[in-house]
Amino acid sequence: QVQLVESGGGLVQPGGSLRLSCAASGSIFRLYAMGWYRQAPGKQRELVAVITSAGSTNYAESVKGRFTISRDNAKKTVYLQMKSLKPEDTAVYYCNADRILDRVVQAGGDYWGQGTQVTVSS
Repeated sequence: QVQLVESGGGLVQPGGSLRLSCAASGSIFRLYAMGWYRQAPGKQRELVAVITSAGSTNYAESVKGRFTISRDNAKKTVYLQMKSLKPEDTAVYYCNADRILDRVVQAGGDYWGQGTQVTVSS
């Protein structure tokens, strides 16, 4: 079992930055692939970024060059650094985890956080 708790969301102006954190507990964090999803009002949930247990990363085209996913296995935490934020980045951001990378990538793995709201507006 893995419990995930996100933090770091908030209101930011266009062009600003935020760093989201996802603290995990309950299992061997270092073995899990981790992802960040987001869901905007009226839209489907979409994968934003993923990091494997080995530290390899991948990003949605819409956030490449602006967002960076990272992990600290000692702290059992995954981060999403977001820069040059746009109004279209406004969404609830969810942390996701699974032992199997494909599950995280394709539709989300077994474990989800409760979500944190990011609003980009002037």
